[in-house]
Amino acid sequence: MNVILLKDVEKLGHRGEVVNVARGYARNFLLPRNLAEVATDGRVKEVQRIDAQKAMHEARSAEQAADIAATLGKLVLRFDVKSGPTGSLFGSVTTTDIADEIWRIRKIRVDRRKIGIDSIKRIGRYTVTIGVFEDVSADVKLMVVPEGGELPPEEELAAMIAVEEAEAAAAAEAAGVKPVVAEAEWETVEVDEAVEADDTADLVGTETVEVVDTVEVVEELEEEPEA
Repeated sequence: MNVILLKDVEKLGHRGEVVNVARGYARNFLLPRNLAEVATDGRVKEVQRIDAQKAMHEARSAEQAADIAATLGKLVLRFDVKSGPTGSLFGSVTTTDIADEIWRIRKIRVDRRKIGIDSIKRIGRYTVTIGVFEDVSADVKLMVVPEGGELPPEEELAAMIAVEEAEAAAAAEAAGVKPVVAEAEWETVEVDEAVEADDTADLVGTETVEVVDTVEVVEELEEEPEA
């Protein structure tokens, strides 16, 4: 049966898409959890109408794309999310969430497939590159903030990651699994911002952001000694 996704569903599709699934999967999983709704003719037409309306706000030339990229470059998107004590999210911030927030605050449509990041699963500060048009892109800043609070400084965020890694290593050791953790490469990104005269800039100040480029964890089962 056809359903319209109300939220991103991993390995199935993104919010707003019409997908065909097994009837049992829809009725026993997607519908009860409000992840999807039945794709009636009326609702499908409504989704198509909204999508067509948004398409009118896409860049259609290099000149338009340059203007849109300049607007996006001034944005700081804030997502208030539920998170645990070590900064891990109860869920994630997806490319659909990012595209929807840009549409909500600036009425600019971006293709979520051209948002250069996977789902975000930790609180923190992020810079995301978004393709706007051929050879035109924009760097958009994101703040993923714990619900009801503010984003800690970078040192505290790094400490949270260290605590989570230590807990994971302890759990793996208790389960008889030997973790091998690759060295993380840290990159310091200097972000210089200036307030424009017309107060259209959305981000003020200079901040240093530490970004983990790669953290690879390989778990190897400990070999049992031969009898």
